[in-house]
Amino acid sequence: MAPDPVTLETERLRLRPWREHDRPPFAVLNADEQVMEWFPFLLSATQSDKLAGLIEQRLAAHGWGMWAVEVVGVADFIGFVGLGDAGEQLGYPAIEVGWRLAKEHWGQGYAPEAAIASLAYGFDVLELPEIVAFTSTGNLKSRRVMEKIGMSHDAARDFDHPRIPPDSPLLRHVLYAIDRESFARSRERQDLAR
Repeated sequence: MAPDPVTLETERLRLRPWREHDRPPFAVLNADEQVMEWFPFLLSATQSDKLAGLIEQRLAAHGWGMWAVEVVGVADFIGFVGLGDAGEQLGYPAIEVGWRLAKEHWGQGYAPEAAIASLAYGFDVLELPEIVAFTSTGNLKSRRVMEKIGMSHDAARDFDHPRIPPDSPLLRHVLYAIDRESFARSRERQDLAR
């Protein structure tokens, strides 16, 4: 029997299972050229709904995954943040932390806040030894989020993404990683700074 999907709470955010009414704003987000700048193509509404369905299936199967994110009392749906299986893209077993937020919610610290909650779940509950993140080399905004949440660039593990055409400028991806011990140390530093 599959576990009930988990909901995570942070100071400002709720990472929760998806709802049917999340799909229209998700389609808008996936058709936004700025949001999708570092992806090979924009998604149609049908493609976006299919992706939402896959995300929902994975959450239902595992109890965790790429959660829908809401800003409590402000916005019911701003995108997704969470954990996913990156083995197919990387060619070896790995769990990634990832995010995709609507542009009107950029620059407010929501991606790092939700990503840290996802990392905490991955390390504290799932007891993962390591979590990775990756993006196209030029995506400096996502790379800054990776650094803010304590991840380090592991240049030896940079790779050409298997789902991107070989002639695309988005082909080369950088990989960032953090292990359980490094995450625990970064949380201790944050607690001391308060």
